[in-house]
Amino acid sequence: MSEQSYGIDVLAFGPHPDDVELFCGGTVIALVDRGYRVGVVDLTRGELASQGTVEERSREAEASATVMGLTLRESLGLPDGFIDATPDSPHLPIAVEALRRLRPELVLIPWFEERHPDHEAAASLMTRALFYPGLKRFPTATLAPFTPRQVLRYEMRHRVTPSLIVDTSDAWERKSKAIACHVSQVTRRDETAATLISSPRAIEAIEARDRYRGSEIGVRFGEAFRSVQAIGLVDPVAHFRANPFPQAHAFETIR
Repeated sequence: MSEQSYGIDVLAFGPHPDDVELFCGGTVIALVDRGYRVGVVDLTRGELASQGTVEERSREAEASATVMGLTLRESLGLPDGFIDATPDSPHLPIAVEALRRLRPELVLIPWFEERHPDHEAAASLMTRALFYPGLKRFPTATLAPFTPRQVLRYEMRHRVTPSLIVDTSDAWERKSKAIACHVSQVTRRDETAATLISSPRAIEAIEARDRYRGSEIGVRFGEAFRSVQAIGLVDPVAHFRANPFPQAHAFETIR
């Protein structure tokens, strides 16, 4: 049996139009810099946001896509606040269809545990969706079965024990610019519509987290990812030669 063909190299799924930027935007930019074709799929249009219209958020997402150098950005248009991750979810075929159509080699999705219910629902939906694209009889029109090479889960507000940390030092300034594109979300226009991301300390907290993750591998900035399965290496020597991070300045306690 011949090896399946891939489409886009990397595809990051975010619950809302600013989530990828906030939580794995540095990695997206770092991969673009290495020549990979990277796309972002926003599950919703963020229509329940306390600030910003759907039209505003769409323009902001496109501006951010330009800053990050994305090959594509699209929205699945699922209902904000009502992402359905149940077994018979009508949203499941939509997510499976996107995976079969775009055929990503590497997929980035949120970690399971999160502060925001939509973020947890997005993680559950995509976990289920990633199981089905390879099943020949799963109905998504005429699209051929497909299975990504690898799936990594990015941390959001809840800290995870990383399977790996990506060096995003050279991407931090552009990540900040990409986040700033979402001006309707990161600028507090009305105290009666105050949100966590519009807090004056919000971006500082993101920066502090990325600096801490970077310190774990001895660099300025980093982003953590978790795999639910062991990650295999064919050649550990070549891997560590290509990824020399010997001077960690912070350590996780693993019991």
